[in-house]
Amino acid sequence: MKESATIALEYLKSNALTFGIDANHFEKHNVHIHVPEGATPKDGPSAGITILTSLVSLFTQRKVKKNLAMTGEITLRGKVLPVGGIKEKILAAKRAGIKEIILSEDNKKDIDEIGAHYLKNLKFQYVTNMKEVINLAVTNQKVKTPSGLFAKSQ
Repeated sequence: MKESATIALEYLKSNALTFGIDANHFEKHNVHIHVPEGATPKDGPSAGITILTSLVSLFTQRKVKKNLAMTGEITLRGKVLPVGGIKEKILAAKRAGIKEIILSEDNKKDIDEIGAHYLKNLKFQYVTNMKEVINLAVTNQKVKTPSGLFAKSQ
C-alpha cells in the first residue's frame, strides 16, 4: 500500500501539468496519505489507480463519479497493470451498489470467466494508462467547498 501511494504521488508530480495541476503545490505543501485501520492488512498494489485518482481529484478540486469502483496497479510511467482477486472484487462492488468498474485491459480475461448473471447491470471500462482512468473517473464538476490547501484565505 505504501509503495502504491508513493508511485501515485511521484507520477502525479511528474505529470502535474497534464492534469492541470500547478507543479508548485508539491514544493509548497507536504502530502501525507493515511490509510486507517492499521491493524487490517492491505497487501498488493490494487489501490494504485484509486489513490492516484483521489490525488488528482484533491489537487484539481474536481469530483469523482458516483457509483464507480476501480482496481489496478500503476507504474511510474502511468501504465495500468492487472491485479488479482477480480471475481471477489466484482461481487463486492455489486453488493455495494456500484454500477461502473474501471480495470486494466489485461483483466478483461478475468471478467470473461465470470457468469453473465453476476455481471448484470455492471459497466466495465478497460484501460491501459492513468490518463484514461482520470478521463473516465474525474468529472469537470468542481467541489462546492474547497478545503485544505485549496481553501481561499479569509
